[in-house]
Amino acid sequence: MGKIHQLPVELSNQIAAGEVIERPSSVVKELLENSIDAQADQIIITVEDAGLKLIEINDNGTGIASDDVENAFQPHSTSKISDNHDLFNISTLGFRGEALASIASVSKVEMITSDDGLSAVKANFEGNELLSRETSARPQGTTVKVRDLFFNTPARLKYVKSLQTELNKIVDIVDRIAIGHPELSIRLINNGKDLIWTSGNSNLPQTISGIYGRTIASSLLKFENSDDDYQISGYFSKPEVTRSNRSYISIILNGRYIKNYALNNAIIKGYGSKLMIGRFPIAIIKIDLAPSLVDINVHPTKQEVRLTNEGHIAEMIRAGIENALGKENLIPDALTNLNRTNLNTNKPIFKQHSEQISFDEISAIEQISEPEIKDIPMETPSSEYSFDNGASEKSIFENPDKLKEWDERLQNEDEVNTSEISTFPELRYVGQAHGTYLIADTEKSIYFVDQHAAQERVNYEFYREEIAKVDHSQQPLLVPIVLDYQNTESILIKERMDLLNSLGLYLEEFGQNSFVVNSHPTWFVKGQEESTIREMIDYVLNDKNITLADYLEKNAIMMSCKRAIKANQHLDEKQARYLLEKLSKAKNPYNCPHGRPVLVEFSDKDLEKMFKRIQDSHDTRESE
Repeated sequence: MGKIHQLPVELSNQIAAGEVIERPSSVVKELLENSIDAQADQIIITVEDAGLKLIEINDNGTGIASDDVENAFQPHSTSKISDNHDLFNISTLGFRGEALASIASVSKVEMITSDDGLSAVKANFEGNELLSRETSARPQGTTVKVRDLFFNTPARLKYVKSLQTELNKIVDIVDRIAIGHPELSIRLINNGKDLIWTSGNSNLPQTISGIYGRTIASSLLKFENSDDDYQISGYFSKPEVTRSNRSYISIILNGRYIKNYALNNAIIKGYGSKLMIGRFPIAIIKIDLAPSLVDINVHPTKQEVRLTNEGHIAEMIRAGIENALGKENLIPDALTNLNRTNLNTNKPIFKQHSEQISFDEISAIEQISEPEIKDIPMETPSSEYSFDNGASEKSIFENPDKLKEWDERLQNEDEVNTSEISTFPELRYVGQAHGTYLIADTEKSIYFVDQHAAQERVNYEFYREEIAKVDHSQQPLLVPIVLDYQNTESILIKERMDLLNSLGLYLEEFGQNSFVVNSHPTWFVKGQEESTIREMIDYVLNDKNITLADYLEKNAIMMSCKRAIKANQHLDEKQARYLLEKLSKAKNPYNCPHGRPVLVEFSDKDLEKMFKRIQDSHDTRESE
């Protein structure tokens, strides 16, 4: 007798539910999207015990016709697509016809719906079985109540986290949908307390303020970028306001929250070296395009999509953020950042009406030690132009000819940069504190400049220009270098040989898992040939998309840090003024290549507050 048989409907629905309904927040997402597709503009979400006991969604949408109620709970039943043309031109949020059937297969569902506001149908389902149907009453729209989630699949409950974690997941998905639809009034209630309540007045900044709080919302920068096919806009934080993970980045595609690594990475690249390593911005990016340019039907949760010209969209996002940042004065306010570092790490990042959900509030500027940079000597003409007083390197101030040469080599760059950084203040040198910080002022503020970070930035822009001039000229080796790798690594190297060739590295097979190198690019450091070759191969093994520019960028950062003045090293007035002058002409004078701030500002108002020259509003005494 044959062993192959068709699965029962109940079991196949539960398997489908495992793909669509992972946790209570999945139910909220699917039902919320259904309400939006039903053209509702007022939606109330009520949950109890983080949704495990009850999830109820009320909307004022178009409702469901009486004859369609049972059909709506059948697998792959939908009113949103009919043929292949519809499948590739999807403008709705839900369309697969899996949501209601999957939810009903693992819970007890009650639906009350009316499509005319005169009469309604009330139906109860349990495990996809229709238990009852009767006439009811409600205004036009739909109410769906989901009780006892996973009651018939207890194994699934083992993967449910704490109530607080599950509630946070619900809040997160509602937040992102609310950002994508500021025209909707969305209210979230947990155990009788309001958590979220958006106005629905189409004011996106106001919606963002309700989610992230006024302080963060008011500090966000706006950008727009568009062409004939794509309309891209958004808000993003300044480099001083960051988080420890990417979860504060929201990408909204045609009103749908999506996850996309390439677009997330484009946002990070838009900041260049302005972000500290391991820090990520707050960003809300909205993308509008024709439905035919995106394939939504690649994942059951519909959060992962396939985009036409994804690389072009990523470049538009990167360029938009980069251009917007280029117009801003990015000098952090000292007192603001001091206050941030004193914040309770459990303070919520958004305001709520009655109840607060704990999220990490991470300070924008951390006090971190200097990164450990591997000492890789580079034999370049600029190795002499350093503040370091070590025996192997001369100070640029000890050699006027070298100083003049450096000025001439940077002249073209300086002329371009002057117009780009008009927001950077004209700093007047005042003095040096603790051999580490330069003190400068303007008419309205006083500044503390981290001398190591400042020269790191100046050095980096110099080295980046110089290293970019290298070509693929080869230096023959008197003694070839033989490299041995494991089987899996050897296979990858052979697959990516063309990429290595584009980096100027030519390997020849020398046995099954060995390679021989007979020459190397002329820019290699003498004595570091083999280690540089191995490092390049490691980069290629770990990142198949790495380019020569990426590799040289890493070297420019290492060189700039190695040859920058260190802390506790005193500068005379001439050296300090020269450093400030070079900093003012940098393309990005605000951050070192690792993203740390170069300088902070104390405004006149900050100083007046510190010395109580500005009194509290309840104090009637006049300041002196």
